[in-house]
Amino acid sequence: MEITGIETETVLKAVREIVPKLRENGAEAESRRWIPDENLDLLEKAGVFRIATPRVFGGLELSLADQAEVLAEIARGCASSSWVAMVWASSAWMAGLYPEQLQRELFADPSVRISGGFTPSGALTPDGEGYRLSGSWRFNSGCRGADWNMAMAILERPDGSVTEAIALVPMAEFTIADDWHTSALAATGSSTSSVQDLFVPAHRVVTFDEPPAEEAGAEPPAAGEAGTGRAYGLYGFLFSQAVGTFLGIAKGALELFVERLPGRGISYTSWTDQAQHPLTQIQVATASTKIAAAEALADGLYTVLQAHADAGTEPTLEERARVRAHSAYAAQLAKEAVEILHGASGATVIQRSVPMQRFHRDIQGLALHGWILLHPNLEVYGRVLLGLDPDTQLL
Repeated sequence: MEITGIETETVLKAVREIVPKLRENGAEAESRRWIPDENLDLLEKAGVFRIATPRVFGGLELSLADQAEVLAEIARGCASSSWVAMVWASSAWMAGLYPEQLQRELFADPSVRISGGFTPSGALTPDGEGYRLSGSWRFNSGCRGADWNMAMAILERPDGSVTEAIALVPMAEFTIADDWHTSALAATGSSTSSVQDLFVPAHRVVTFDEPPAEEAGAEPPAAGEAGTGRAYGLYGFLFSQAVGTFLGIAKGALELFVERLPGRGISYTSWTDQAQHPLTQIQVATASTKIAAAEALADGLYTVLQAHADAGTEPTLEERARVRAHSAYAAQLAKEAVEILHGASGATVIQRSVPMQRFHRDIQGLALHGWILLHPNLEVYGRVLLGLDPDTQLL
């Protein structure tokens, strides 16, 4: 079920045109540890912040595959800009699963920016017609430019039982610490956000033990209904969407490497043109092939998830485990491609003025993300393939 078409191509064309500017602003972004305003303005004008917003609220509601392609194009210019756009898009997609009253509040601006994470490091306690929220959330990518924040917390009910819940709170209510000092993805501004004893109205709290729409007594939202073509399942969506940023970083690194080759020799040898050396040719071909293999894995995941979304069916356990494993393996292939290209770039690549070193550091750091770590994800898939319990609920 494809309902995008021309909108996707329009966004992609706009993003491709700004890639040089995103790349040019990379050093500034890293220095200030947050995405430059120019980047954000360009991305908003390109429609990036509406790609996951439901159509009923003025969004583009692009497919998972189309969203990942947009994120990949952004990453060709700036990995941090892509990652933050991914966080805001995935959070907007999640918001499409929430009760209608809350959706109308969040999507009053179709380009709404929502940050958040999945670590329940806060506490919610009932208080009259709502709850009191306290806690701190680390690694909150995009919080510095977000309108809203999804704060995951442990909710204690009056009977003493507990459940996980998400509180949707205006970002202005949070205190943001200046604690994001990193060697990779520095411009994501993934600082710690905190709040203390804040009242949150009941309609802005969604628990995990009941369907959100049933809690609010509202009809399920369009983006989350079975058979609409956008109900991918939470973890399948999150794991596979993130691959787009990895692919874009690798593609950008390949472009940068080829652009720097003309006129470059190989130091302390008789080779005056590195491009003529067989090893360089093999390295470029290997990197390109790894990127192609990663794309093929990702495309396979998107095809499976889209087929289930169109049919209104649930992926099998094996398919859900495969999404985790193949997403992580695609990211690994992209990282390996960048490592090859960085290693073939010569000593001058360590200069801050050479974008390649930033692409290399960013993908190294991103590959450490808990979502995408290779071995834990392969372990889950291997357990399922061997008929064992996956030993995780994150499927």
